[in-house]
Amino acid sequence: MSRIAGAFAELKRNGKKALVTFITAGDPDLAATEELIPLLAESGADIIELGVPFSDPMADGPTIQLSSERALAAGTTLPKILATVKSVRARTQVPIVLMGYFNPILSYGLERFAADAAAAGVDGVLLVDLPPEEAGEFKVCADRHGIDVIFLLTPTSDAARIRTVARQARGFIYYVSVTGVTGVRSGVEESVSGNVAAIRERTTVPVAVGFGIATPEQAARVAAVADGVVVGSAIVKLFETCTGDELKKKLAALVSSLKGAIER
Repeated sequence: MSRIAGAFAELKRNGKKALVTFITAGDPDLAATEELIPLLAESGADIIELGVPFSDPMADGPTIQLSSERALAAGTTLPKILATVKSVRARTQVPIVLMGYFNPILSYGLERFAADAAAAGVDGVLLVDLPPEEAGEFKVCADRHGIDVIFLLTPTSDAARIRTVARQARGFIYYVSVTGVTGVRSGVEESVSGNVAAIRERTTVPVAVGFGIATPEQAARVAAVADGVVVGSAIVKLFETCTGDELKKKLAALVSSLKGAIER
């Protein structure tokens, strides 16, 4: 059982839901990322998504785009991210998912990446521009090294796409609650409950809901119908104005409030 599956199983046994937090690796630099991963886990994050910065982040809104730009300007690369994960494993066993785009991994080499990522302690990979129909070669490599490949479903996913993802799903399924790019929204779509239920009819793999969830109240509403809640832009936005101890303090407070709302 992977760390991701184990985390969801333990939470389910205790009647709890997962908080999945997203930060961009290398924003403001990788030394900070290494410090913040344990902080997020200690503050209540059950799974951490590390964004792999990319020059053309087509699925991301302005907040995460700017975060990627800051990380790239700081010299962040995929090999350096893997080294950071390997280093941080001495301090925490929180499940870590690399989230990003296929191009950097294709350039790295699929088999080489899967082997190096597993050795570093990466638990899962979510590539927003690699649909399941085109993921066969990469998934073979990832499966061989015990890495969960996580796929997306959206409000426009039909029954055939849900079945395709359900057959291949490992770790969890990421349900995108809104159409469009990442970013904070004022509310959560009313369709989330019904669509998550439709996915659950076809799989026992946990379903986590993300995109647009920013407040503890929104997180609590989503947790009532899903196995996990993903919060990204609301967290990443703190990096625009805060650094050092102030950033750590505000991150810990936000993550703690989100986890508290989910548990209530």
